[in-house]
Amino acid sequence: MTRVSRDFGDTMQKEAVPAVSADVIFASSRFPNYKIGANNQIVEGKEDPRVLSMKEVVARETAQLLEQQKRLSVRDLASKFEKGLAAAAKLSEEARLREAASLEKHVLLKKLRDALESLKGRVAGRNKDDVEEAIAMVEALAVQLTQREGELMQEKAEVKKLANFLKQASEDARKLVDEERAFARAEIDAARAAVQRVEEAIQEQERISRASGKQDLDELMKEVQEARRIKMLHQPSKVMDMEHELQALRKQLAEKSKHYLQLQKELAMSKRGMENNNQLYELDGTEALGSYLEIHPCSDNAPDLSRCSLQWYRVSSEGGKKELISGATKLVYAPEPFDVGRVLQADIIAEGQTITLTTTGPVDPAAGLGSYVEALVRKHDVEFNVVITQMNGANHQSESIHVFHIGKMRIKLCKAKTTIAKEYYSSSMQLCGVRGGGNAAAQALFWQAKKGLSFVLAFESERERNAAIMLARRFAFDCNIMLAGPDDRAPLGT
Repeated sequence: MTRVSRDFGDTMQKEAVPAVSADVIFASSRFPNYKIGANNQIVEGKEDPRVLSMKEVVARETAQLLEQQKRLSVRDLASKFEKGLAAAAKLSEEARLREAASLEKHVLLKKLRDALESLKGRVAGRNKDDVEEAIAMVEALAVQLTQREGELMQEKAEVKKLANFLKQASEDARKLVDEERAFARAEIDAARAAVQRVEEAIQEQERISRASGKQDLDELMKEVQEARRIKMLHQPSKVMDMEHELQALRKQLAEKSKHYLQLQKELAMSKRGMENNNQLYELDGTEALGSYLEIHPCSDNAPDLSRCSLQWYRVSSEGGKKELISGATKLVYAPEPFDVGRVLQADIIAEGQTITLTTTGPVDPAAGLGSYVEALVRKHDVEFNVVITQMNGANHQSESIHVFHIGKMRIKLCKAKTTIAKEYYSSSMQLCGVRGGGNAAAQALFWQAKKGLSFVLAFESERERNAAIMLARRFAFDCNIMLAGPDDRAPLGT
């Protein structure tokens, strides 16, 4: 007869169930510890304080996943969720195996109890008491096993929830990875297309640059060859002789022209003298752009001009329309580009009478000024050396050289690196020849940069002054701005 000893409980206590997963820690990985206390009562042992409940495990794992999701990339996050899904599948499989093992233990305990019951009827005395004690221990183990099964069912439900969560998270991560990959591919394709367009533009620019450079080189070679041909045809002495002859011819032509104008003027004066022998004043000066006209008394009976009021007008040679030249109230007036092709008229009011003087004909243009201005138009910014004679109506003491910049969009006045004024073309800007100022008026212009800021600038020559006026009006016209003097109403493009 086999004797059941107290060592049976110790043997059962040492049988441990292996861990379900390395990733998730369950409440316990073995049967609960127990001891036989007084009166043969089963006393449960204290649980390991390091063992966590299922809810705490799920909360900790979820917090770790959320923290890792914040700092991992999309690809790493997808890989992490894939590992979590595999772990969830492993947990489900191990829970199923544990359920099967628990069922086998129930069967074993039932068989053991049946064997002890059959043994109880065949023994007597102390052995019977031992058998009854063993039966009680088996029943206690069955109760403990039932409780453990309940815990296993709860753990199984938690594992199932975790597996579903990890599966859904893995699917979301996979979708997110696919979307990011598609977006990245689209950006890469767009970047490649942009790079290709830039490369094509650079190649086109290089091709154009090579073509233009070759064309400029060909033109330069032609000019050099033409210069060499001229140099070979003409000896230096002959060229110098031709230059002297040309200068002499130009001088003679200028004198002839001046003499012709003087004769024409005298003829007109004689005609007017025949009509009116009492002419008191006359206009003196060349009636051409680049010169100036001055009123002189021609009779001893003429009133003093300082006591008379003067006003200059420009008169159209076709329709006879008279336009007042605002500010032209001095004895001297220098024609400006607006006056070319028009007759100038001066009204003198003396002792209640109005005396009118007019030029013999329209003001003539300056020779070569048009071609000079056309050459300057090709430049983006043209500089002129000037001296400020007046600023805001007051005389300017300094006679230092300033630079007057006329650009396609704005006008600027500088001294070295200091900018005195810089304004874009606008309706408030004014620019015209100085209307008065003595014999230097032909070299000066009036410029109002803006309201409250005006200058009178003196140029190095009459040609540069007139070229500056024409150039500034040309650029302003391109900006749809009429650049004229005070109260001028000349049409655009004059």
